[in-house]
Amino acid sequence: MSRTTARKQVHLAAHFPGVNNTTVWADPESRSQIDFDSFLHLARTAERGLFDFFFLAEGLRLREHRGRIHDLDVVGRPDTLTVLEALAGATTHLGLAGTINTTFNEPYELAKQFATLDHLSGGRAAWNMVTSSDAFTGENFRRGGYLDHSQRYVRAGELIDAARTLWDSWRPGAPVIDREKGIFAADGDVDPFDIRTTQFDIRGRFEVPRSPQGHPVLLQAGDSDEGREFGAAKADAIFTGHGTLEEGRAFFADVKGRLAKYGRRPDELKILPAATFVLGDSAEDAQERARHIRLQQVGPQTAIAFLEQVWGRDLSGYDPDGPLPAIEPEDNVTITRGRVRHATDPRAVALTWREKAEAENLSIRELIIEVTARQQFVGTAQQVADEIDTYVQTDASDGFILVPHLTPGGLDEFVDTVVPLLQEKGSFRTAYDGGTLRDHLGLRHPHADNVDIDIEGVRAS
Repeated sequence: MSRTTARKQVHLAAHFPGVNNTTVWADPESRSQIDFDSFLHLARTAERGLFDFFFLAEGLRLREHRGRIHDLDVVGRPDTLTVLEALAGATTHLGLAGTINTTFNEPYELAKQFATLDHLSGGRAAWNMVTSSDAFTGENFRRGGYLDHSQRYVRAGELIDAARTLWDSWRPGAPVIDREKGIFAADGDVDPFDIRTTQFDIRGRFEVPRSPQGHPVLLQAGDSDEGREFGAAKADAIFTGHGTLEEGRAFFADVKGRLAKYGRRPDELKILPAATFVLGDSAEDAQERARHIRLQQVGPQTAIAFLEQVWGRDLSGYDPDGPLPAIEPEDNVTITRGRVRHATDPRAVALTWREKAEAENLSIRELIIEVTARQQFVGTAQQVADEIDTYVQTDASDGFILVPHLTPGGLDEFVDTVVPLLQEKGSFRTAYDGGTLRDHLGLRHPHADNVDIDIEGVRAS
Protein backbone atom coordinates (compact mmCIF):
# COMPACT_ATOMS: atom_id res chain seq x y z
CA MET A 1 0.00 0.00 0.00
CA SER A 2 1.53 3.31 -1.01
CA ARG A 3 1.73 6.39 1.15
CA THR A 4 -0.09 9.60 0.46
CA THR A 5 2.80 12.03 0.57
CA ALA A 6 0.61 15.01 1.50
CA ARG A 7 -0.27 13.47 4.85
CA LYS A 8 1.89 13.80 7.91
CA GLN A 9 3.02 10.45 9.22
CA VAL A 10 1.90 9.40 12.70
CA HIS A 11 4.76 8.40 15.00
CA LEU A 12 3.94 5.84 17.68
CA ALA A 13 5.90 4.46 20.62
CA ALA A 14 5.05 1.95 23.34
CA HIS A 15 5.62 2.83 26.99
CA PHE A 16 6.35 0.10 29.56
CA PRO A 17 5.58 2.04 32.73
CA GLY A 18 6.04 -0.43 35.58
CA VAL A 19 3.58 -0.47 38.47
CA ASN A 20 1.66 2.76 39.05
CA ASN A 21 -1.85 4.17 38.86
CA THR A 22 -1.79 4.04 35.05
CA THR A 23 -1.38 0.28 34.93
CA VAL A 24 -3.94 -2.00 36.53
CA TRP A 25 -1.42 -4.33 38.13
CA ALA A 26 -4.05 -6.08 40.26
CA ASP A 27 -6.02 -7.18 37.15
CA PRO A 28 -5.99 -10.97 36.56
CA GLU A 29 -4.64 -10.34 33.04
CA SER A 30 -1.68 -8.36 34.35
CA ARG A 31 1.68 -10.12 34.43
CA SER A 32 5.06 -9.49 36.03
CA GLN A 33 6.62 -6.05 35.81
CA ILE A 34 10.16 -7.43 35.97
CA ASP A 35 10.19 -10.77 34.09
CA PHE A 36 11.92 -10.45 30.73
CA ASP A 37 8.97 -12.12 29.01
CA SER A 38 6.82 -9.09 29.86
CA PHE A 39 9.27 -6.66 28.27
CA LEU A 40 9.69 -8.98 25.30
CA HIS A 41 5.95 -9.33 24.70
CA LEU A 42 5.31 -5.59 24.64
CA ALA A 43 8.40 -4.89 22.51
CA ARG A 44 7.54 -7.54 19.93
CA THR A 45 3.94 -6.34 19.77
CA ALA A 46 5.18 -2.80 19.15
CA GLU A 47 7.54 -4.03 16.43
CA ARG A 48 4.75 -6.05 14.83
CA GLY A 49 2.77 -2.81 14.79
CA LEU A 50 5.71 -0.99 13.12
CA PHE A 51 6.08 1.42 16.06
CA ASP A 52 9.05 3.79 16.16
CA PHE A 53 10.32 2.76 19.58
CA PHE A 54 9.83 0.99 22.91
CA PHE A 55 10.11 3.30 25.91
CA LEU A 56 11.22 2.51 29.46
CA ALA A 57 10.74 4.79 32.43
CA GLU A 58 13.18 4.79 35.35
CA GLY A 59 12.93 4.22 39.09
CA LEU A 60 15.81 5.26 41.32
CA ARG A 61 14.35 4.61 44.77
CA LEU A 62 11.37 2.84 46.28
CA ARG A 63 8.77 5.49 46.91
CA GLU A 64 7.44 5.96 50.43
CA HIS A 65 4.11 7.26 51.63
CA ARG A 66 3.58 8.12 55.30
CA GLY A 67 6.85 6.38 56.15
CA ARG A 68 6.33 3.05 54.38
CA ILE A 69 6.79 1.64 50.88
CA HIS A 70 4.09 3.06 48.63
CA ASP A 71 2.71 -0.19 47.24
CA LEU A 72 -0.04 1.63 45.35
CA ASP A 73 2.47 3.33 43.09
CA VAL A 74 5.78 2.30 41.50
CA VAL A 75 7.42 -0.38 43.63
CA GLY A 76 10.67 -0.71 41.73
CA ARG A 77 12.08 -1.42 38.29
CA PRO A 78 15.02 -3.41 36.96
CA ASP A 79 17.91 -1.54 35.36
CA THR A 80 16.79 0.26 32.20
CA LEU A 81 19.89 -0.22 30.07
CA THR A 82 20.19 -3.92 30.91
CA VAL A 83 16.62 -4.53 29.71
CA LEU A 84 17.15 -2.53 26.50
CA GLU A 85 20.40 -4.35 25.72
CA ALA A 86 18.59 -7.67 26.07
CA LEU A 87 15.78 -6.44 23.80
CA ALA A 88 18.35 -5.35 21.20
CA GLY A 89 19.02 -9.02 20.48
CA ALA A 90 15.33 -9.95 20.40
CA THR A 91 14.13 -7.24 17.99
CA THR A 92 15.30 -6.05 14.59
CA HIS A 93 13.85 -2.60 13.83
CA LEU A 94 12.20 -1.23 16.97
CA GLY A 95 13.90 1.75 18.61
CA LEU A 96 14.97 1.27 22.24
CA ALA A 97 14.52 4.31 24.47
CA GLY A 98 15.52 4.53 28.10
CA THR A 99 15.04 7.18 30.79
CA ILE A 100 18.37 7.84 32.50
CA ASN A 101 18.87 10.65 34.99
CA THR A 102 21.25 13.50 34.18
CA THR A 103 21.62 14.53 37.82
CA PHE A 104 23.03 11.35 39.33
CA ASN A 105 25.16 10.05 36.45
CA GLU A 106 28.41 11.06 34.76
CA PRO A 107 28.91 12.03 31.09
CA TYR A 108 31.65 9.48 30.28
CA GLU A 109 29.62 6.63 31.75
CA LEU A 110 26.38 7.60 29.99
CA ALA A 111 28.07 8.35 26.66
CA LYS A 112 29.69 4.91 26.71
CA GLN A 113 26.49 3.10 27.70
CA PHE A 114 24.34 4.68 25.00
CA ALA A 115 27.02 4.39 22.30
CA THR A 116 27.25 0.70 23.20
CA LEU A 117 23.47 0.24 22.98
CA ASP A 118 23.49 2.00 19.61
CA HIS A 119 26.17 -0.39 18.32
CA LEU A 120 24.49 -3.51 19.75
CA SER A 121 21.12 -2.57 18.25
CA GLY A 122 22.42 -1.39 14.87
CA GLY A 123 21.42 2.22 15.47
CA ARG A 124 18.22 2.03 17.51
CA ALA A 125 19.19 3.70 20.81
CA ALA A 126 17.42 6.66 22.42
CA TRP A 127 18.02 8.46 25.70
CA ASN A 128 15.22 10.20 27.59
CA MET A 129 17.08 12.89 29.53
CA VAL A 130 15.48 13.72 32.88
CA THR A 131 16.59 15.84 35.82
CA SER A 132 16.08 15.56 39.56
CA SER A 133 16.53 17.87 42.54
CA ASP A 134 14.99 15.30 44.90
CA ALA A 135 17.25 14.94 47.95
CA PHE A 136 15.43 11.77 49.03
CA THR A 137 16.41 10.04 45.79
CA GLY A 138 19.84 11.63 45.96
CA GLU A 139 20.59 9.80 49.20
CA ASN A 140 21.19 6.70 47.05
CA PHE A 141 24.08 8.45 45.32
CA ARG A 142 27.45 9.87 46.23
CA ARG A 143 26.27 13.47 45.92
CA GLY A 144 23.09 12.75 47.87
CA GLY A 145 20.72 15.61 47.17
CA TYR A 146 23.38 18.25 46.70
CA LEU A 147 21.97 19.76 43.52
CA ASP A 148 19.84 22.84 43.95
CA HIS A 149 16.61 22.86 41.97
CA SER A 150 17.75 25.87 39.96
CA GLN A 151 20.87 23.99 38.83
CA ARG A 152 19.28 20.84 37.47
CA TYR A 153 19.07 22.04 33.85
CA VAL A 154 22.53 23.60 34.09
CA ARG A 155 23.98 20.18 34.89
CA ALA A 156 21.79 18.47 32.31
CA GLY A 157 22.87 20.85 29.56
CA GLU A 158 26.54 20.52 30.39
CA LEU A 159 26.23 16.73 30.60
CA ILE A 160 24.59 16.48 27.16
CA ASP A 161 27.20 18.76 25.62
CA ALA A 162 29.95 16.64 27.20
CA ALA A 163 28.40 13.41 25.92
CA ARG A 164 28.19 14.85 22.41
CA THR A 165 31.85 15.82 22.59
CA LEU A 166 32.72 12.23 23.46
CA TRP A 167 30.53 10.73 20.74
CA ASP A 168 32.11 13.10 18.21
CA SER A 169 35.71 12.48 19.31
CA TRP A 170 36.13 9.53 16.93
CA ARG A 171 36.69 10.53 13.30
CA PRO A 172 33.93 9.35 10.92
CA GLY A 173 34.93 5.98 9.53
CA ALA A 174 37.42 5.29 12.30
CA PRO A 175 38.93 3.01 13.32
CA VAL A 176 40.77 2.02 10.16
CA ILE A 177 42.15 -1.33 11.24
CA ASP A 178 45.50 -2.25 9.70
CA ARG A 179 46.25 -5.77 10.87
CA GLU A 180 49.59 -5.98 9.07
CA LYS A 181 50.95 -2.89 10.82
CA GLY A 182 49.14 -3.63 14.06
CA ILE A 183 47.25 -0.34 14.01
CA PHE A 184 43.73 -0.09 15.39
CA ALA A 185 43.30 3.66 15.32
CA ALA A 186 45.57 5.91 13.29
CA ASP A 187 46.88 9.25 14.50
CA GLY A 188 44.04 11.73 14.48
CA ASP A 189 41.32 9.08 14.56
CA VAL A 190 40.47 9.78 18.20
CA ASP A 191 40.57 13.32 19.55
CA PRO A 192 41.39 13.80 23.21
CA PHE A 193 38.75 15.60 25.27
CA ASP A 194 39.28 18.15 28.02
CA ILE A 195 35.97 19.32 29.49
CA ARG A 196 35.94 21.88 32.28
CA THR A 197 32.56 23.35 33.18
CA THR A 198 30.68 24.32 36.32
CA GLN A 199 29.68 20.66 36.77
CA PHE A 200 32.47 18.58 35.20
CA ASP A 201 36.25 18.40 35.03
CA ILE A 202 37.14 15.41 32.84
CA ARG A 203 39.79 14.63 30.26
CA GLY A 204 41.01 11.63 28.29
CA ARG A 205 40.01 9.68 25.18
CA PHE A 206 36.66 8.02 24.57
CA GLU A 207 36.67 4.25 24.16
CA VAL A 208 33.77 3.65 21.78
CA PRO A 209 33.96 4.40 18.01
CA ARG A 210 31.15 6.37 16.43
CA SER A 211 27.93 4.39 16.46
CA PRO A 212 25.48 3.99 13.56
CA GLN A 213 23.37 7.01 14.59
CA GLY A 214 26.34 9.16 15.58
CA HIS A 215 24.34 10.22 18.63
CA PRO A 216 21.43 8.29 20.13
CA VAL A 217 18.08 9.99 19.64
CA LEU A 218 17.66 12.41 22.56
CA LEU A 219 14.26 12.69 24.21
CA GLN A 220 13.29 15.17 26.91
CA ALA A 221 10.38 15.36 29.32
CA GLY A 222 9.49 18.64 30.97
CA ASP A 223 6.64 21.11 30.58
CA SER A 224 8.00 24.13 32.46
CA ASP A 225 9.27 27.09 30.47
CA GLU A 226 12.81 26.05 31.37
CA GLY A 227 12.06 22.48 30.27
CA ARG A 228 10.59 23.63 26.95
CA GLU A 229 13.65 25.76 26.25
CA PHE A 230 15.97 22.88 27.13
CA GLY A 231 14.05 20.59 24.79
CA ALA A 232 14.18 23.10 21.95
CA ALA A 233 17.93 23.47 22.38
CA LYS A 234 18.98 19.86 22.98
CA ALA A 235 16.31 17.26 22.19
CA ASP A 236 15.24 15.32 19.11
CA ALA A 237 11.82 14.61 20.62
CA ILE A 238 9.79 15.84 23.60
CA PHE A 239 7.76 13.44 25.74
CA THR A 240 4.91 15.55 27.07
CA GLY A 241 1.25 15.49 27.98
CA HIS A 242 -1.76 17.61 27.09
CA GLY A 243 -5.45 16.94 27.50
CA THR A 244 -7.16 18.65 24.59
CA LEU A 245 -6.60 19.38 20.93
CA GLU A 246 -6.30 23.10 21.68
CA GLU A 247 -3.71 22.57 24.44
CA GLY A 248 -1.76 20.30 22.13
CA ARG A 249 -1.70 22.86 19.32
CA ALA A 250 -0.57 25.58 21.73
CA PHE A 251 2.29 23.44 23.10
CA PHE A 252 3.30 22.32 19.61
CA ALA A 253 3.43 25.91 18.31
CA ASP A 254 5.24 27.22 21.37
CA VAL A 255 8.05 24.65 21.42
CA LYS A 256 8.58 24.50 17.68
CA GLY A 257 8.58 28.29 17.62
CA ARG A 258 11.65 28.25 19.87
CA LEU A 259 13.77 26.20 17.47
CA ALA A 260 14.86 28.95 15.08
CA LYS A 261 17.02 30.65 17.70
CA TYR A 262 19.07 27.43 17.88
CA GLY A 263 19.38 27.17 14.10
CA ARG A 264 16.92 24.29 13.95
CA ARG A 265 13.96 23.54 11.68
CA PRO A 266 10.50 22.46 12.94
CA ASP A 267 10.94 18.92 11.57
CA GLU A 268 14.09 18.44 13.68
CA LEU A 269 12.05 18.07 16.89
CA LYS A 270 9.13 15.66 17.34
CA ILE A 271 6.35 16.33 19.87
CA LEU A 272 5.14 13.01 21.31
CA PRO A 273 2.63 13.26 24.18
CA ALA A 274 1.86 10.31 26.42
CA ALA A 275 -1.62 8.88 25.86
CA THR A 276 -3.76 6.00 27.01
CA PHE A 277 -6.50 4.33 25.00
CA VAL A 278 -9.59 2.19 25.53
CA LEU A 279 -11.23 0.36 22.63
CA GLY A 280 -14.76 -0.96 22.45
CA ASP A 281 -17.27 -2.45 20.02
CA SER A 282 -19.20 0.83 20.19
CA ALA A 283 -18.60 4.28 21.63
CA GLU A 284 -20.83 3.41 24.58
CA ASP A 285 -19.01 0.13 25.19
CA ALA A 286 -15.65 1.90 25.12
CA GLN A 287 -16.83 4.55 27.58
CA GLU A 288 -18.09 1.87 29.96
CA ARG A 289 -14.78 0.00 29.70
CA ALA A 290 -12.89 3.23 30.30
CA ARG A 291 -14.88 3.99 33.44
CA HIS A 292 -14.26 0.46 34.75
CA ILE A 293 -10.53 0.81 34.10
CA ARG A 294 -10.35 4.19 35.84
CA LEU A 295 -12.11 2.73 38.89
CA GLN A 296 -9.45 0.00 38.95
CA GLN A 297 -6.64 2.53 38.55
CA VAL A 298 -7.93 4.85 41.26
CA GLY A 299 -9.17 2.59 44.02
CA PRO A 300 -10.23 3.90 47.45
CA GLN A 301 -6.72 3.71 48.92
CA THR A 302 -5.15 5.37 45.88
CA ALA A 303 -7.67 8.22 46.02
CA ILE A 304 -6.89 8.96 49.68
CA ALA A 305 -3.13 8.61 49.15
CA PHE A 306 -3.21 11.03 46.23
CA LEU A 307 -5.23 13.53 48.25
CA GLU A 308 -2.75 13.23 51.14
CA GLN A 309 0.08 14.24 48.81
CA VAL A 310 -1.61 17.61 48.30
CA TRP A 311 -3.06 18.04 51.80
CA GLY A 312 0.26 17.03 53.41
CA ARG A 313 -1.45 15.16 56.24
CA ASP A 314 -2.96 11.80 57.19
CA LEU A 315 -6.47 11.57 55.72
CA SER A 316 -6.99 7.84 56.28
CA GLY A 317 -10.06 8.55 58.41
CA TYR A 318 -11.93 10.11 55.49
CA ASP A 319 -14.39 8.21 53.29
CA PRO A 320 -13.09 8.08 49.68
CA ASP A 321 -16.72 8.09 48.54
CA GLY A 322 -17.45 11.14 50.69
CA PRO A 323 -16.73 14.87 50.26
CA LEU A 324 -13.34 16.58 50.34
CA PRO A 325 -11.91 17.42 53.78
CA ALA A 326 -13.00 20.78 55.18
CA ILE A 327 -9.55 21.21 56.74
CA GLU A 328 -6.79 23.12 55.00
CA PRO A 329 -3.56 21.53 53.64
CA GLU A 330 -0.41 21.54 55.74
CA ASP A 331 3.09 22.35 54.51
CA ASN A 332 4.29 18.77 54.99
CA VAL A 333 6.17 18.07 51.78
CA THR A 334 7.60 14.76 53.04
CA ILE A 335 4.38 12.78 53.38
CA THR A 336 5.27 11.17 50.04
CA ARG A 337 8.96 10.77 49.26
CA GLY A 338 10.68 9.68 46.06
CA ARG A 339 8.57 11.70 43.68
CA VAL A 340 7.79 15.31 42.85
CA ARG A 341 4.97 16.57 45.02
CA HIS A 342 1.74 17.11 43.09
CA ALA A 343 1.29 20.69 44.28
CA THR A 344 3.70 23.58 44.67
CA ASP A 345 0.86 25.66 46.13
CA PRO A 346 -1.35 23.11 47.93
CA ARG A 347 -3.85 25.64 49.26
CA ALA A 348 -4.52 26.96 45.76
CA VAL A 349 -4.93 23.41 44.45
CA ALA A 350 -7.28 22.53 47.31
CA LEU A 351 -9.42 25.58 46.53
CA THR A 352 -9.60 24.65 42.83
CA TRP A 353 -10.50 21.06 43.67
CA ARG A 354 -13.21 22.12 46.12
CA GLU A 355 -14.78 24.34 43.49
CA LYS A 356 -14.72 21.50 40.96
CA ALA A 357 -16.08 18.93 43.44
CA GLU A 358 -18.93 21.23 44.50
CA ALA A 359 -19.84 22.24 40.96
CA GLU A 360 -19.91 18.61 39.73
CA ASN A 361 -20.99 16.95 43.00
CA LEU A 362 -17.89 14.73 43.09
CA SER A 363 -16.67 12.50 45.90
CA ILE A 364 -12.97 12.29 46.78
CA ARG A 365 -12.49 9.26 44.55
CA GLU A 366 -14.48 10.73 41.68
CA LEU A 367 -12.47 13.94 41.89
CA ILE A 368 -9.11 12.14 41.87
CA ILE A 369 -10.25 10.11 38.86
CA GLU A 370 -10.96 13.42 37.08
CA VAL A 371 -7.80 15.32 38.03
CA THR A 372 -5.37 12.45 37.41
CA ALA A 373 -6.67 11.62 33.94
CA ARG A 374 -4.16 12.01 31.13
CA GLN A 375 -4.67 12.29 27.39
CA GLN A 376 -6.96 9.36 26.53
CA PHE A 377 -8.47 8.03 23.32
CA VAL A 378 -11.74 6.20 23.95
CA GLY A 379 -13.97 4.71 21.29
CA THR A 380 -14.13 2.16 18.52
CA ALA A 381 -10.95 1.38 16.63
CA GLN A 382 -12.13 3.67 13.83
CA GLN A 383 -12.90 6.53 16.21
CA VAL A 384 -9.52 6.22 17.92
CA ALA A 385 -7.67 6.08 14.59
CA ASP A 386 -9.57 9.17 13.39
CA GLU A 387 -8.83 11.12 16.57
CA ILE A 388 -5.11 10.26 16.63
CA ASP A 389 -4.83 11.24 12.99
CA THR A 390 -6.60 14.54 13.64
CA TYR A 391 -4.08 15.47 16.33
CA VAL A 392 -1.18 14.83 13.98
CA GLN A 393 -2.64 16.36 10.81
CA THR A 394 -3.64 19.57 12.66
CA ASP A 395 -0.26 20.05 14.40
CA ALA A 396 -1.30 19.15 17.93
CA SER A 397 1.43 16.48 17.99
CA ASP A 398 3.71 14.43 15.76
CA GLY A 399 2.38 11.22 17.29
CA PHE A 400 1.97 9.58 20.68
CA ILE A 401 3.76 7.45 23.24
CA LEU A 402 1.04 4.97 24.14
CA VAL A 403 0.73 3.78 27.74
CA PRO A 404 -1.35 0.57 27.87
CA HIS A 405 -3.22 -0.09 31.11
CA LEU A 406 -2.26 -3.77 31.16
CA THR A 407 1.24 -5.24 31.12
CA PRO A 408 2.29 -6.78 28.84
CA GLY A 409 -0.72 -7.48 26.59
CA GLY A 410 -2.40 -4.07 26.67
CA LEU A 411 -1.09 -3.03 23.25
CA ASP A 412 -2.23 -6.12 21.35
CA GLU A 413 -5.71 -4.93 20.42
CA PHE A 414 -4.45 -1.52 19.28
CA VAL A 415 -1.91 -3.08 16.92
CA ASP A 416 -4.49 -5.49 15.53
CA THR A 417 -7.28 -2.96 14.96
CA VAL A 418 -6.15 0.68 15.01
CA VAL A 419 -2.84 0.42 13.15
CA PRO A 420 -4.44 -1.03 9.95
CA LEU A 421 -6.91 1.88 9.91
CA LEU A 422 -4.11 4.45 10.19
CA GLN A 423 -2.35 2.65 7.33
CA GLU A 424 -5.50 2.84 5.21
CA LYS A 425 -5.51 6.60 5.73
CA GLY A 426 -1.93 6.80 4.44
CA SER A 427 -0.86 8.22 7.80
CA PHE A 428 1.23 5.29 9.03
CA ARG A 429 3.96 3.16 7.52
CA THR A 430 3.26 -0.29 6.11
CA ALA A 431 6.91 -1.32 6.48
CA TYR A 432 10.00 0.05 8.16
CA ASP A 433 11.82 2.36 5.72
CA GLY A 434 15.25 2.20 7.33
CA GLY A 435 17.29 0.48 9.96
CA THR A 436 17.84 3.20 12.57
CA LEU A 437 15.55 5.02 14.94
CA ARG A 438 16.51 8.29 13.27
CA ASP A 439 15.19 6.79 10.02
CA HIS A 440 11.88 5.90 11.70
CA LEU A 441 11.46 9.42 13.11
CA GLY A 442 12.64 11.21 9.98
CA LEU A 443 15.57 12.82 11.81
CA ARG A 444 18.88 13.77 10.22
CA HIS A 445 22.05 11.98 11.20
CA PRO A 446 24.03 14.48 13.34
CA HIS A 447 26.91 14.16 10.84
CA ALA A 448 24.80 13.83 7.71
CA ASP A 449 27.42 15.53 5.54
CA ASN A 450 30.29 13.35 6.73
CA VAL A 451 29.08 9.82 7.47
CA ASP A 452 31.41 6.92 6.68
CA ILE A 453 30.50 4.18 9.09
CA ASP A 454 29.20 0.67 8.62
CA ILE A 455 26.61 -1.00 10.82
CA GLU A 456 29.25 -2.26 13.22
CA GLY A 457 31.00 1.09 13.47
CA VAL A 458 34.29 -0.33 12.14
CA ARG A 459 35.86 -0.06 8.69
CA ALA A 460 38.78 -2.39 8.06
CA SER A 461 41.55 -1.64 5.59
